[in-house]
Amino acid sequence: MKKEKKEKNEPKAQIMIVEDDKDISDVVTLLLTHAGYEVRQAGDGQTALMEVSDDLDLIILDVMLPGMSGIDICKEIRREYNTPILFLTAKSSDEDKSEGLMAGGDDYLTKPFSETELLARVMAIMRRYQVYKSKSETTGRETYITGGRIRLSEQFNAVWKNGRELDLTDIEYRILKLLMQNRNRIFPIKAIYEAIWDEPYFYSSNNTVMVHIRKLRKKIEDDPQDPKYIRTEWGRGYKFVSQE
Repeated sequence: MKKEKKEKNEPKAQIMIVEDDKDISDVVTLLLTHAGYEVRQAGDGQTALMEVSDDLDLIILDVMLPGMSGIDICKEIRREYNTPILFLTAKSSDEDKSEGLMAGGDDYLTKPFSETELLARVMAIMRRYQVYKSKSETTGRETYITGGRIRLSEQFNAVWKNGRELDLTDIEYRILKLLMQNRNRIFPIKAIYEAIWDEPYFYSSNNTVMVHIRKLRKKIEDDPQDPKYIRTEWGRGYKFVSQE
């Protein structure tokens, strides 16, 4: 059963590290604690799933864990929670990264990593998540963008197709919102990455954007292999076509 978020006075951001290598877990914990975060540790998947709650603002998840893989843990978490997940693993191929992102991960950092890079990734994810949460708590008149059979709330992470609400992650929602707010405008992958992830673009970011576009198409298109809404302009980028 999903655990309710506890009330706290001036709470620190909560991070859980799921890592079976105690040395790595301790180093990351020390680094994040010094950066002002409150950190808890889990050494395996079952412990992690028991500890997940709405208190968490970020989960740092290893892929290779005893008993239950990080990919399976991520899928289980995504059944109930939208908490951002950063994969931290030695598996570095494009296929491994795609698998992690398709399972519901928000970002992917390979070992060995620098302390500076880890903190930069954590801060970027936390910043995006805090913006999303603050928007979700705003009040006032709700406005919508409509394109064909797709309807998107501009204030909340809510999207409908044919009147049925879709289950989109924060990243998927923000990509769709960006494209729908600028229908028929072609967005290069670099522009999408820098707008959504709010950090400098690197060539390796191409795969991250493409995986999230592929996941989004599976949720909004009748036929993801022949998309009608999110079109690819080869060599240029992506655009949203309203189909009206």
